[in-house]
Amino acid sequence: MSRSSVIKTLLVSTLSLLISHTAFAVSTSLAAEPIHKNTLHEITESLNLRHYKDLMLDDDLSSQILDQYLKDLDPARSYFLSSDVAEFNQYRFSLDDQIQEGDLETAYSIFNRFHERLEERINYSINLLESDKEFDFSLPESLDTDREDAPWMTSEEEMNDLWRRRIKSSLLNLKLADKDIKEARELLIKRYQNQLNRATQVNSEDVFQMFTNAYTKQYDPHTVYMSPRKSENFKINMSLSFEGIGAVLQTENEFTQIVRLIPGGPAEKTGGLKATDRIIGVGQGAEGEIEDVVGWRLEDVVDLIRGPKSTTVRLEIRGAEQDDAPSKIVDIIRNKIELEEQAAQKKILELDHLGRKFRLGVIEIPAFYINFDALQSGDENYKSTSRDVAVLIEELNEEGIDGLIVDLRNNGGGSLREANDTVGLFIKHGPTVQIKDSTGRVDILRDRSSEVAYSGPLAVLVNRLSASASEIFAGAIQDYNRGIVIGGQTFGKGTVQTLLPLSHGQLKLTQAKFYRISGGSTQHKGVLPDIYFPTLYDPEVIGESALDNALAWDTVKTARHGNYPAFDQFINQVDTRYKERTLNDPDFIFMREQVEYVSEARNEDSAIPLQEEQLKVEREKAKKWQIDAENRRRALKNLQPITELSELDEEREKDSEGKPINPETAAMLKESGRILLDAIIMQLQYSAVSSEKQ
Repeated sequence: MSRSSVIKTLLVSTLSLLISHTAFAVSTSLAAEPIHKNTLHEITESLNLRHYKDLMLDDDLSSQILDQYLKDLDPARSYFLSSDVAEFNQYRFSLDDQIQEGDLETAYSIFNRFHERLEERINYSINLLESDKEFDFSLPESLDTDREDAPWMTSEEEMNDLWRRRIKSSLLNLKLADKDIKEARELLIKRYQNQLNRATQVNSEDVFQMFTNAYTKQYDPHTVYMSPRKSENFKINMSLSFEGIGAVLQTENEFTQIVRLIPGGPAEKTGGLKATDRIIGVGQGAEGEIEDVVGWRLEDVVDLIRGPKSTTVRLEIRGAEQDDAPSKIVDIIRNKIELEEQAAQKKILELDHLGRKFRLGVIEIPAFYINFDALQSGDENYKSTSRDVAVLIEELNEEGIDGLIVDLRNNGGGSLREANDTVGLFIKHGPTVQIKDSTGRVDILRDRSSEVAYSGPLAVLVNRLSASASEIFAGAIQDYNRGIVIGGQTFGKGTVQTLLPLSHGQLKLTQAKFYRISGGSTQHKGVLPDIYFPTLYDPEVIGESALDNALAWDTVKTARHGNYPAFDQFINQVDTRYKERTLNDPDFIFMREQVEYVSEARNEDSAIPLQEEQLKVEREKAKKWQIDAENRRRALKNLQPITELSELDEEREKDSEGKPINPETAAMLKESGRILLDAIIMQLQYSAVSSEKQ
């Protein structure tokens, strides 16, 4: 199975379209608008004066900008010919001078060439599909889906062969989805014509944004220019009060990909979506026809997904792990995503451990939130993470708990203030995080209150999607030796952005970095847990380390801080017990098998077969492996075997909101409880022995 997409291309071009039976189109060249020159000057000045990273706009950077621009336009190297790239190389060391002068002629010239090539490719594809050309699915052909580093093609014949294979692959996928070839041809023709139609909506503003971001990406992946339209969408997304599905999306080649699901949002509640899933189709209503959105601009896909509250949107999804895997349909009821949906929640986890019954408190924090409007208006009952968690701790203490787990899995961050104040609930006082700006000045954020809401045994559960503010919390708890951090390496988002208004649009600019009180940055590395759980998240795909030009990990001086007598001296023993215990645990066996299977799949050849019988065999083999793995787990649990994976959806437990409970997620929470209990018991035994010696 391949891990790359079958088609890697970013469809951003402008076409003046004359639709006919042969889909012939006449293109119109684009040019910069007068406002763009001044905006480019503002961006350059802001980067020079305020960005954390000190970069010189010189020939070296010029070369990198050109490479980035070509990559953004044609990531799979399937439009430009080598002769085009050779022609563009004359600008390799002059883009820096042009940017300084606000000259965008080269940027638009390159784009307009891309525009021509894109038009040629789509027309070739439509003409081939409308012709009498027969596709022989018995031939031993394949399609290489990973062309990021492939050489640029030298001839139109070579390019035609690549696109013929792409079309053949798409037809074969549709054929295996029970569509006849005529129907499949018509669907693909419609897809390409839609791409031409969508391409006509791209304007001078879009080209300016793309080129400018090829420039800003050289500083770091979070520094982004947003056009006025993009700025408005960003404002809507940040409000957490729009009517939609609650998912952060991005363009990945020609696909719309899920970056993360907003906790408490409609998409997250379905239990059927995950980060890295690709949205390939969108339908309206419970019975609405699925509209193919491959190759659409991100803004257009977002507009299609949004809609009135309580209405249904249907997403056709394909996982990013397998390009040749079948798709699935997920129904989502749109709703407003309010602050309350992200509120911290508590529950009691009851465990039998070493012959005793224990009660552990669990507080799940989906995000670090605060209602600034209510705070600024003087509302004494404003909602915030720290206030809510303090109340939950009080309630759990009254219920009688032996320890506490703070669950930060999938917590993408939020308010720095709230991360600081929430750390303060577990320590008497002291620093929580250090912030270094572009001048080198280091500020230390502190908890100044001596009040402690909870002083008992503590564990923090994290995964690869725990980012930013959640990394600050987990890192501080670890640095104070206040509790055990369990799970997976966190995201590694340790940079601080600010929004700068421009005369046209705005610039999201990285101006500082977070550092733990121990001195190490959370940037790039994230927080490394004390106890590791199996994880399917590939750090080359998910996380800061997967992003181009991510700022590096480094250190600053350690901030003086206290040290709590927690479990560090027992951590190796606790880890050994965990590994021994889960060696025969059905869910952990299943997780380890999944990790090994996915790891092997990532290392396989990126080429996918275009031979029908071979592709069927590979799909059946993959499906059989999943069913067999599930049945091995079920046998260990004394459950009846299944014959189809869909049977799991019907029997899976649901939480109080009707969301399916993932058995691996539940198993990791229970094991976190056992790990914490092991540490508690070891500490009590150590204390008893020490007392006897005294």
